[in-house]
Amino acid sequence: MLTVIGEALVDVLSGGISAPRSFVGGSPLNVAVGLAKLDHPVTLIGRWGRDDYGAKIEHALATHDVRYVGGADEVATSTARGILDPVGAATYTFDIHWDLPELPADTSALADARLVHTGSLATLLEPGAHKVRKLIEAARPHATISYDPNIRPSLITDHAAAVVNVESFVRLSDVVRASDSDLEWLYPHRSAADTATAWLAMGPAMVVATYGSGGPLGLVRAGSARTNAPVVDVADTVGAGDSFMAAMISAMEVRGLLGSEQRETLHALDPNTLTQILDYAAKAAAITVSRPGANPPTRSEIH
Repeated sequence: MLTVIGEALVDVLSGGISAPRSFVGGSPLNVAVGLAKLDHPVTLIGRWGRDDYGAKIEHALATHDVRYVGGADEVATSTARGILDPVGAATYTFDIHWDLPELPADTSALADARLVHTGSLATLLEPGAHKVRKLIEAARPHATISYDPNIRPSLITDHAAAVVNVESFVRLSDVVRASDSDLEWLYPHRSAADTATAWLAMGPAMVVATYGSGGPLGLVRAGSARTNAPVVDVADTVGAGDSFMAAMISAMEVRGLLGSEQRETLHALDPNTLTQILDYAAKAAAITVSRPGANPPTRSEIH
């Protein structure tokens, strides 16, 4: 069992002369769908509204065989309205409500999980963020923890508090992935690579900085790896980092690296194995950017 905690929302994307298009999204949901499409049993812990957008989310989860805990409530489904620039990058405005029902620590999606992933708005916005941290703390004794901050600056009013919050999740995590733009926004006085190095020293076994078309940089105790991003025609970049994250988790799962009993092995990961994991994840992200919306690949598409 792999479990993802975080927001589900609907992306409404506009650009050029075409009519707006809506896609089910939210970074954690995208990671959950990405894992399911790579043939892993996965559960999403999250919320959405009992409305048309919420029904769209539930349909997408059912289509991809993603189970969920939480689900519909009486507050409207969150939305992210994005404007695509000429190279397919989106600038978002958000209408977000993030919270979670109180879940007992023995909830099967947590108690049986070999990995728990979280990130993005779910770890930064209250009233839900502190509940997410409690769930991660409860899962850490038996599960690998992965984290992607996926920063949305327009929603953050206190930069210093955001840094403290992000670092608290880094310290709880075994695997961290962040884009270069996230790292440079959090720490504008130093490079993304320097921040990745600093984060590795906080406790994770692996920290990965992704540079879009520049490819990923991965750091482990035994060294580092830098791989190339495949060259593709870009439709848009929506969900690329989430596809990368899902594929990275998948690559670790098939190598038997997940679960708290593998924490020592993960901390001893060699750079050659890290390179293989990054290559696989970069291929997944490249397929995603070659088609509209957050549409991660299947295992057969990557190979």
